[in-house]
Amino acid sequence: MIIKEAKFITSVADKKNFLVSDKPIIAVCGKSNVGKSSIINCLANRKKLARTSVTPGRTRLINYFDFGEFILADLPGYGFAKVSDSEKQKWARLMEDFFAYKEGICHVIMLVDIRHDPTKDDLSMISYLHSYALPFTVVATKADKIGKTKIFERVKSIGNILTIGGQSIIPTSSETGYGKDKLLAKLDTVLEIFNDDFYTEEIEEETEEE
Repeated sequence: MIIKEAKFITSVADKKNFLVSDKPIIAVCGKSNVGKSSIINCLANRKKLARTSVTPGRTRLINYFDFGEFILADLPGYGFAKVSDSEKQKWARLMEDFFAYKEGICHVIMLVDIRHDPTKDDLSMISYLHSYALPFTVVATKADKIGKTKIFERVKSIGNILTIGGQSIIPTSSETGYGKDKLLAKLDTVLEIFNDDFYTEEIEEETEEE
């Protein structure tokens, strides 16, 4: 996949404004400060498409970006301790509403920090995805922070904790571009499956009409 151009579309704060598109929507989620904005910018080949913040927990909206072949939905970060309980509940409702509308979601990219074991919030997110039967891929960020010799060990450990297997996790670094090609290849596969399913549905609808 070659992403030629990516641009910001809109931000939404509640389900009545969720974006509806003919294009497949791929969501990106993860705990606060895991590197969501950085990986979005890396995929887009732009430095400031998604704004990064020195203060974790600042993203309180769902931000939509047009990546040409698909729409990317940047979800609010979770698990930041200094956020009030009311804000956490508000974010939780927004996330639940978003995942409940699974007809509009093609795939979910869940980010974890490769340097640390997954948190309870990460495990809860995995449970969300399973409960809504949403296909997802786990991407381990900040691989440049630990050195290449430790990447396999950390990915295997994270996979065991999340009970998904380390072989299904893509280690990446937004700083060096490590793993970007594998992530783009995964997105290619996701879009191929979506387009095949969409084509099949069209054929079935035409057959029923006849």
